[in-house]
Amino acid sequence: MARLPRLTVPGQVHQLILRGNDGQPVFRDDDDRRYLLQLLQEHGREFAVAVHGYVLMHNHLQLLLTPADDQLPRYMQAVGRRYVRYFNDRHGRSGTLWEGRYRSTVIDAQAYLLHAMAWLDLKPVAAALATRPEDWHWSSHRHYTGLTSDRLVTPHALYWELGNTPFAREHAYAEVVHGGVPAEVLAQLEGATLGGWALGGSEFMAVLQKSTDRRLQPGVAGRPVRTVIADER
Repeated sequence: MARLPRLTVPGQVHQLILRGNDGQPVFRDDDDRRYLLQLLQEHGREFAVAVHGYVLMHNHLQLLLTPADDQLPRYMQAVGRRYVRYFNDRHGRSGTLWEGRYRSTVIDAQAYLLHAMAWLDLKPVAAALATRPEDWHWSSHRHYTGLTSDRLVTPHALYWELGNTPFAREHAYAEVVHGGVPAEVLAQLEGATLGGWALGGSEFMAVLQKSTDRRLQPGVAGRPVRTVIADER
């Protein structure tokens, strides 16, 4: 069975994971991390991709993005290729670094964006890399809670709705992260991202389907899927 093309829908939020080959580290020090963030920002301007959130782990990175058009695959290709050249040259190695192509999903921002942002922020804590989200300097959490200013990050409109002042928004967002991500929601986000299927309720899916000929959810072979049940994985 032919592999489905990646789902890319302009103007919608995409959650994306890019992993190191065979689980190998893709960052060896902070200079590597800084260079990857620089590439995300530089090519974001080139390909009109807004980065709403990110986390850099040892062997993978995870992003929340909104592309203005259909250039998301080219954006990730540009970032990935330049980073591999840099990484191999700097560390005296050769060959592949990434585990094939990135995994991604389109999410219903109204229902899932804040949960997805909190998932990114909490990953270093879950991996025992930090005691608190704010202790990990390689995610967008510190920007959203007012601890630093990150030029890479473009807040989504839903973040601005959290409060009328910077302090109110920062406090409200910190409370969202502190509340954690429900296990069911986390499973939905992870499953959709790794599977390459969109995530949202039936109304969101119906609108989204008008933007693409690609199937949005797994279905019965030979029968195109036009809508899905809300919260189906």
